[in-house]
Amino acid sequence: MSNNKVYKKLIGVAGIGWAFDAMDVGLLSFIMVALTNQWGLSPVEKGWLGTINLVGMAIGASIGGYLADRVGRKPIFLYTLLLFGIATAGSALATTFAVMLIFRFIIGIGIGAELPVASTLVSEHAPPQVRGRAVVLLESFWALGWIFAALLSYYVISNPYFGNYGWRIALVIGGLPAIYAAVIRKQVPESPVYLEAKNNQQKIRITDLFTRYNRETITLWTIWFVIAFSYYGMFLWLPSVLVAKGFSMIRSFEYVLLMTFAQVPGYFTAAYLVEKWGRKPVLIIFLTGTAISAWFFGGSNETTQLLLWGSLLSFFNLGAWGGLYAYTPENYPVEIRGTGAGAAASFGRIGSIISPIMVGALISNQVSYQNIFLIFTIAMLFGVIVLWFVGKETKVA
Repeated sequence: MSNNKVYKKLIGVAGIGWAFDAMDVGLLSFIMVALTNQWGLSPVEKGWLGTINLVGMAIGASIGGYLADRVGRKPIFLYTLLLFGIATAGSALATTFAVMLIFRFIIGIGIGAELPVASTLVSEHAPPQVRGRAVVLLESFWALGWIFAALLSYYVISNPYFGNYGWRIALVIGGLPAIYAAVIRKQVPESPVYLEAKNNQQKIRITDLFTRYNRETITLWTIWFVIAFSYYGMFLWLPSVLVAKGFSMIRSFEYVLLMTFAQVPGYFTAAYLVEKWGRKPVLIIFLTGTAISAWFFGGSNETTQLLLWGSLLSFFNLGAWGGLYAYTPENYPVEIRGTGAGAAASFGRIGSIISPIMVGALISNQVSYQNIFLIFTIAMLFGVIVLWFVGKETKVA
């Protein structure tokens, strides 16, 4: 099979795994609402439910990236799919908040490790002239996963027919990655770039991230932090925010589904522009768009305003994610690429750990949603400044 066909097939194969990741993260935001009704979770407890998942993702990203440089991209991709698939299905059996926290931590480890490894694998298979577009297209599967999560929430979690078991059924479905990993194990090729570097046995130290590649590391760690901080603080709480603004659980799920559809054109727009304009300008535009949308969404109360700014928030934020995943692996040489990408993702997860519990605490202290979303606006603009002055362009001329 030609290299051209291999990378295109890999986008589809890895993309389905990516969609499963998104579905699991998306389901959590809806399950938080269902568990609040059934278990009486407080805002702080809901914040911890999102945070423990992200603690696992931070640990998983660092470990997964390191192992991908040591034992290969392919095995880590498959094993992490297996891990979080089994844990997701297992979490359907949780009967207490503490047990659910344990499962969410394990799920987070699997997802956190899989994401940077999958993007690195696709990046190393794709031809240089379309590498960025290939990775953004991979990232676009995240929108499909979120859409499926929203559909499951609307037709299963909130369906009176399933009663209190709706969220459990959704989590069983979320365990499909375990089966998928077993089915595709022979369909995933190892990275030829990794194999060549392994044969050459070139050695590189982790400390090189902070010496030889300190400019790249400062840029990536900053962007990963602000985008993860903003994304998980906003989107994990999105259904709950809509409920707090006066909408029913079913209506809020319906609105989130509509907003989620805006992610798809966001990804495709970013996929087109990263090869036309470059990684850096696309990231700056989409991060700025996210900042503006967050500010207006936080201050919206009318249905039309919420849908408009919520859709723009989805469009720009997820397009920015696509650009970031394309940009990250290109900043490092192959010998340390997995470690560098994993470390950046891991540092970013610190932001995602902080934000859900921060939002819960602020809501408990009756801080307005306008001011909460202002925090995310400021964070995104700070990332734009660092990227503008410190970041380098990685697009192949």
